[in-house]
Amino acid sequence: MTARSSSPTIDVPTARALIADNPDVLIVDVRTPGEFETAHVPDSINLPLDQVDAHLGRIVNDAGGRILLMCRSGNRATAACARLADAGLTDATVITGGINAWVAAGGPVARGRQRWSLERQVRLVAGGVVLLAVVASVWVPAARYVAGLVGAGLTVAALTDTCAMGAMLARLPYNRGAGCDVDRSLARLRTERHQA
Repeated sequence: MTARSSSPTIDVPTARALIADNPDVLIVDVRTPGEFETAHVPDSINLPLDQVDAHLGRIVNDAGGRILLMCRSGNRATAACARLADAGLTDATVITGGINAWVAAGGPVARGRQRWSLERQVRLVAGGVVLLAVVASVWVPAARYVAGLVGAGLTVAALTDTCAMGAMLARLPYNRGAGCDVDRSLARLRTERHQA
């Protein structure tokens, strides 16, 4: 957890100024392909968090310049930054507030098919399971334990800053959108890094 809290950060106005002054700065968006398709910074690369570990070596080898990491609010980007830093990539920085802060600051956004964010999906599924368990407990008293398990899972998620339910939901076809071609994203990372 200490690596996460020490990840370097940059606010949106500073990030926009940095990008304007240095065209080789690249935004890597670690949200799901579905979230990326909904709204993303133009010219950013989509490399979902669940793919970062699998391609860590390639990312570190191919990244030769400044990388700004983005997600919805900053949590997944912070996790990706910590993993990259542990693997030896020292020039990655998290955009604080993620795409939410980017949009709020009036940054340019490419929009596609609208989808619910992963966090909203987690709230819907967790809340729905708890509600159904409470209603079902009228007829099957043991169903209340399901609500307790969901509550325990949410508590663990908050304490560890991870979310198993979110990780599972991220794998659904709905969240895959048009899909992320990881090899293409990594090739673009390599190409843009070595053009300078």
